[in-house]
Amino acid sequence: MTFTASQSATATLACPSLEDRSRRSFVSILIIVLLWGSTYVAGMFTPALLDDADSLHAEAAREMLQRHDWVTLYTNGIRYLEKAPLMYWAIALSYRFLGVSDWSTRLPLVLGVLVLLLATYQVGKLCYGESGGLWSAVVLCTSIGPYLFTRFQIPDVLVGLWLTLALYFFLRTLREEVPSRLSCWGLAAACALNLLTKSLIGLVFPVTIVGIFLILTGNLQHLRKLRPVSSGLVFLAIAVPWHVLAALRNPNPAGHGFLWLYFINEQFLRYLNKRVPPGYDTVPLLIFWGLLLVWLFPWVIFLPATIRTSVRGWHRPLSRLEQPQQANLLFTIWGLVIVVFFSFSTRQEYYTLPALPALALLIGGWLAKEAASSKISTERRAGQTSAFIFLVLAGLIFAVGLVLFISSRPPGPGADLADLLKKNPADYDFSMGHFLDLTPQALGIFRVPLLVTLLCLLLGAGINYVLRRQQQPVAGNFALALMMVGLIGAVHSAFVKFSPILSSQPLAESIRQNYRPGDTVVVDGEYHQASTLNFYADVPLLVLHEPSGNLWFGSTFRDAPRVFLTQNQFDSLWSGKGTVFLWTDQQDPAELHGAPYFSLARSGGKSVLMNHPVGH
Repeated sequence: MTFTASQSATATLACPSLEDRSRRSFVSILIIVLLWGSTYVAGMFTPALLDDADSLHAEAAREMLQRHDWVTLYTNGIRYLEKAPLMYWAIALSYRFLGVSDWSTRLPLVLGVLVLLLATYQVGKLCYGESGGLWSAVVLCTSIGPYLFTRFQIPDVLVGLWLTLALYFFLRTLREEVPSRLSCWGLAAACALNLLTKSLIGLVFPVTIVGIFLILTGNLQHLRKLRPVSSGLVFLAIAVPWHVLAALRNPNPAGHGFLWLYFINEQFLRYLNKRVPPGYDTVPLLIFWGLLLVWLFPWVIFLPATIRTSVRGWHRPLSRLEQPQQANLLFTIWGLVIVVFFSFSTRQEYYTLPALPALALLIGGWLAKEAASSKISTERRAGQTSAFIFLVLAGLIFAVGLVLFISSRPPGPGADLADLLKKNPADYDFSMGHFLDLTPQALGIFRVPLLVTLLCLLLGAGINYVLRRQQQPVAGNFALALMMVGLIGAVHSAFVKFSPILSSQPLAESIRQNYRPGDTVVVDGEYHQASTLNFYADVPLLVLHEPSGNLWFGSTFRDAPRVFLTQNQFDSLWSGKGTVFLWTDQQDPAELHGAPYFSLARSGGKSVLMNHPVGH
């Protein structure tokens, strides 16, 4: 077949040159990095680490570095065997090269987000073209959920990263006539790294997603093309060594060993809500599903149109779907598997985080299709409708927020936020339960972030609607992204103001300045409630509580330090000559039985009391 000159020119225009593709990819990556830097990097340095998971996990990484033990996790000198090690390795390496600080603690997760965004871009580009890759990454970067749940040290965003990479390599194997070693081994390695990030679900999720997809498309024979022997060896070489070493180094003559705790108690029994001791409460199912939509804000407004487009063509045999439709099916299965899986188990608000890249890819593909379609297309009309609904919603939120802003009053000098909150301890087992303590009086402290949030929301929604009405959906997308940069900045500012409620760092600093060798620090409650004392003051903590929570299993080992105090033991310490620092969140701790005490510091509704005055 021969081409005329005009046909050759047309083909050149239809197929951009390698230089043009490289330039477009560079611009896309630059946009992604700039958005990531203006949101995630900008919020990396403040506030101080929080009590519970944040500083507890940071302390485990710090002790890993101090002990030069990269197999067994410790916190407060006690084995902490519940968690997979990969996130702690990353934090410990950050400490090794950058020193121990708040920002070096957060750096691995922040870098993990960047890699996730670039992986999402690459998957979207593979399935929907350059524009689809860009918008998928932009949606994920500027959605509120991933930002909120990378403010403290939990590995769920990394689960999403390895899952995204695993499915990227799987998609490559579908497009290769003979799947390459890179694709097959990349899939195996990503699954192994996910296993080292959050144990069995790191393997269950990709295997289930791929298995359901291949069954629905009638392509189970594809499994034989994935080089099962060599890929299996790659998986085992990465995943097995740590598990074997951890089991060998942590036998427990007093009862169950590492393998029981790690696989049975922390995986199967936790899933069935029979974990010992009981863990976090379970988010109600409807709220759990609803929060998935909240975490996608503001891009969730395009989800209905995305779903309608994604299922188009599914009436035909799924084995005959074209590549973009196959991708839509795979990403839909991806999202549903994660949400349905946790619908039958114990669950926290952030458990849906690994599903967000799938939804971001679906929405990103739809946004690319909208931008490429004609002015009278179904996609353009759907985009305008979605923009109008969002504008109405933003207007309602603005009105309610403005009423709250006007009715609130700036706090007086020296006001403590803790005194303005209404405590709801029953909600604190939820990861964001403390925010339910907010009262109209407390909102006075958040007047500026609230006003900035409302203005960003109204302006972003309004500009997006106008631009889409003017047939400029790409500009509308950028308006929403920039709106979220400002809104996330306001959220971060509010989070910094709220952080004293969630952190004992100021109290730890007071202890550090007054602590002398031989002194004792006691937590009136659970260890995790005051874990920042351990991290910032760098002193061991005793716990006035029966063995429970994060330290329960490790305390059963014969070489474990005795950190749990009975009431009689505490009474002897308090009445003795040695100095005792007592952390408490009670105004008049019943455990003191009326004994005299001296107040050292108070912050965020928590106090440090002493049995002797400073300088005794």
